[in-house]
Amino acid sequence: MTDAAPEPLLRTLAPLLRGLDRRLRAWLDARRAHPLTMLQRAELEGLATDLGRQATALDVEQPLLVVMLMGGTGVGKSSLLNALAGAPIAQSSFTRPTTRDPVVYFHQSVRTDRLDPALRLCRLAQHDRPGLEQKVLVDTPDLDSNDTANRDKLLALLPVADVVLYVGSQEKYHDQLGWELFKEQRRRRAFAFVLNKWDRCLTNESGVRPDDDLIRDLKDEGFANPLLFRTTARAWVESGGAPPAGLPDGEQFTLLRNWLELGLTRLEIEAVKARGVGQLLGQVERAAAGAKPPDLSEAAAKVAETWGDVLAEEAGVQAEVLVGTLEPYQTEVEHHFSVEGQQRFRGLMAAYLRLTNVFRYAGSRIRDRNPITGRLLGGRMETPVEWNLGAFVQDCAKAAGERVLDQRSAALVSRLLVDADQRGFPVALLQERTAAVSRLDWRDRATRAVIDALAEVERQAVQPTGWRRVVRGTLGFAANTLPELALVATAAVLLWDFFVVGNTDISAFRLALIGLVPLVVIIVIHLLVLLLLPVRWPAIRGEFRRGLTGRLEAELERVYRPIPGEVSAALAAERADVDALVADTKQVADWLAERQQAARVGELYGS
Repeated sequence: MTDAAPEPLLRTLAPLLRGLDRRLRAWLDARRAHPLTMLQRAELEGLATDLGRQATALDVEQPLLVVMLMGGTGVGKSSLLNALAGAPIAQSSFTRPTTRDPVVYFHQSVRTDRLDPALRLCRLAQHDRPGLEQKVLVDTPDLDSNDTANRDKLLALLPVADVVLYVGSQEKYHDQLGWELFKEQRRRRAFAFVLNKWDRCLTNESGVRPDDDLIRDLKDEGFANPLLFRTTARAWVESGGAPPAGLPDGEQFTLLRNWLELGLTRLEIEAVKARGVGQLLGQVERAAAGAKPPDLSEAAAKVAETWGDVLAEEAGVQAEVLVGTLEPYQTEVEHHFSVEGQQRFRGLMAAYLRLTNVFRYAGSRIRDRNPITGRLLGGRMETPVEWNLGAFVQDCAKAAGERVLDQRSAALVSRLLVDADQRGFPVALLQERTAAVSRLDWRDRATRAVIDALAEVERQAVQPTGWRRVVRGTLGFAANTLPELALVATAAVLLWDFFVVGNTDISAFRLALIGLVPLVVIIVIHLLVLLLLPVRWPAIRGEFRRGLTGRLEAELERVYRPIPGEVSAALAAERADVDALVADTKQVADWLAERQQAARVGELYGS
């Protein structure tokens, strides 16, 4: 027996269970990267409902302990109940007589509505025994009755029981039907055992006493120290509750009565009532741990690495498609860059280049219409210099997007998912994010990449670096100074020859030298510019494709490559949430186990 002061176990446990209920439901309702299966969600929602129900059931000032007598025919269950009551419970004492066999014996201070609905349908008998104030004794039908209705009544009442007094006798303490039912319930409910008719328990043919045989079998079922009482209930009933004379050695009815009245204090009652909560908490732990997302950090790193190769290849293909849209218009592109490059020349060189442009495009008109889309980019151009390359390239890029890039975006998603699946990353976790990325406006992104890449090529052409910058500066200085110097020098030589030397031969050829010499200088410089700083489509195309590939690859990697890592990080956060939920549940379970151990009710359960 324990002398420990009762602790408010249930009133503390109830709010803890409500907190776990709220925590579990919030976790279930949260949006997650790793979805629960239908079975997992159903199990966890059912457990959350059980937590709330248990919290409500346990939040009472004085919990009632239902002690149910269970046994076979003729073992003396009714006699045992009469002995515990101190007198036969006569038919006239029933407050609600019915034709039902189960008898419920409870204290008069307990309102009937506090009884479980299944117990209210039984025959009710009240008493005024202070020691049994919080205990409800239930005498059940015989479990081996030939009437199946009686067994059905027992099975209907059994879930209400907190403690089962398994009553047997020398003839019936290990019959198959009762033993199977006991084995099924031994972990769920507290069991104490009564070997009644102790005065008739004789050594059997094997030389083993029935109580020793029963204890051995109970230990085999996980009861390290089974609680067994040896009683002669009929003798106590006949003596009117006074100790009868001539009790056999080892008779323990008084111990049974004291255990029920004094041993099962509020601490033990609450520990027994909370026993099912410990099992429920264990189920919550296992179910939550089973729903914990996998750790995909290593797989995410592998997928991100291989996706980099796939995206680089895709960027190259898309760049080739976009560059290919400009192939039919290389003359226009060359012209644009030539005109842009000629802006640095002045004087005679600038006049010469403008004149050559007129003659160069005299036989062909710079096209102001995009044949791909058939849309005008502007009005008819008066001069080649006015041709808008940026708008033209933008239109070509959009046309390419409509024809090719949209289909390639969908195909790219499929390819990435197949690659992830081959590396062990669940495809279902990536589909939503990759599909959302594929629905982005890739036409505008491709257009911006084309314009930026073209602007970079143009910048490099206008403001080169390295040796090209030196050559460009030298040729630009020469082009802006040498033609004028050649003109002045030629004119000066002719004037010198005319006025000083006296050569009065003024032929057309000599006069033409004033224009021919600067022209030759201009032509030579122009040839050097074309030779050393060529502005031709193959060179422009190569630089343009490289720049465009880099920009497309950077954009693809920016939106696609982080997806596995983001999913892995979201799963890690969800794993942390599950770990926190499991830790909180385990903390409550450990707290409950400590108090149950203090109440010493573990011996009432099998393992």
